[in-house]
This record gives sequence, structure tokens and C-alpha cells, in this order.
Amino acid sequence: MFGSESHVHRVEPRTDTRCSRAYAWPIHPPKHEKFDLVARTNTDPKGIERAVDEYTVKPWGLYMARPTPGRAQFHYLESWLLPALGLRASIFHFNPGHERDQDFYLDIGRYIAGPDVWQAEDHYLDIVVRTGKSAELEDVDELLTAVKHGLLTAEVGEEAVRSALDTVQGLSRNGYDLHRWLATHGIDLSWRRA
Repeated sequence: MFGSESHVHRVEPRTDTRCSRAYAWPIHPPKHEKFDLVARTNTDPKGIERAVDEYTVKPWGLYMARPTPGRAQFHYLESWLLPALGLRASIFHFNPGHERDQDFYLDIGRYIAGPDVWQAEDHYLDIVVRTGKSAELEDVDELLTAVKHGLLTAEVGEEAVRSALDTVQGLSRNGYDLHRWLATHGIDLSWRRA
């Protein structure tokens, strides 16, 4: 996809303050996370180990619910890692004054299940889902810059783009309803809504 002109699709960059035409700041390497089911911890991309309130393993993925101490924007995080789809679906419980117009936040990446520990590698692309309204793909510039600078291979970058496009198409075919779309894959998510 990245090496062949016949597969190039034009994507207009965002013009708001979160993204510029020329990606002007240093790109970070892919973020990695660890989900330790035995210790009931989640080691975030900065290496900080956080206590987890709940882990649930299902055939299609891993559910995690935990507080987010020290975060001004939100106080609680719920996530499902869905390896077969290359997705992490999250609900952020925002603090007053920091609410965002989103129902779900999807991270594109590689999610690897293990008997005691799951691993995650974020592949830059994110999708903001507004149930019944829209699915907005974000951070395409970050992915392209990461591939350009060798932080991800072209093959991994292509896999991320395909996963994101499949997800957006699936959501659009199902009225931008994450649960309805996931049901077509035999996935039934539940949330605690802390």
C-alpha cells in the first residue's frame, strides 16, 4: 500500500489544532502496554503500573476496568482488547469540564493474548465513534510519519490502515453502532459504566 501508487488514497489532513499539514513535532515510537491478569495490573505506555479493578477474558478478547489516578481529563477507563480485529475499544469516564463528544474511542494496533499477560502495541490510528452519528479516523499523519521514519514497517502500516478502513466501513454499514457491528463478528461487549 505505501510502496505502490495504484493503492494510494488521498486523505486530507485535519486543519484544526490537533493535527497540522506538516507533522511538526517529533514522532514517538509505537506505544506498548502490558495487561497482567495474575497481578491485576496494567503497565501503561510510560511504564507506570496501575492497579486494575476487573479483568474479564472472553473468546474474542480481554476486558479491563481501572481508575486513572493523576489524569485531569478522566477518572476511569474501560477497555476491550479485540485481537482478531486489531482493535482496542475504550470508554473514558470524563471529569466535569473535560467531556468529549464521543461514545467510544478505538485504537488500531496489535493485541496479543497470553495465558497470564496480554500485550498491546498501538499503531497510531484512532477512531472516535459517536453512536448513530459518525466514526472519525484520526492521526493518519502520525502513522505515515512513523512508517516514513522506520518506526513501523510498511507492512504493519498497511495492516493498520486496512484495519481502520474495515472498522469504519463496518460501523457505517451498521448505523455507527459499535455493538451492532461487533455482533456481526460474534462479539458481545459489556461495560461497567463506572
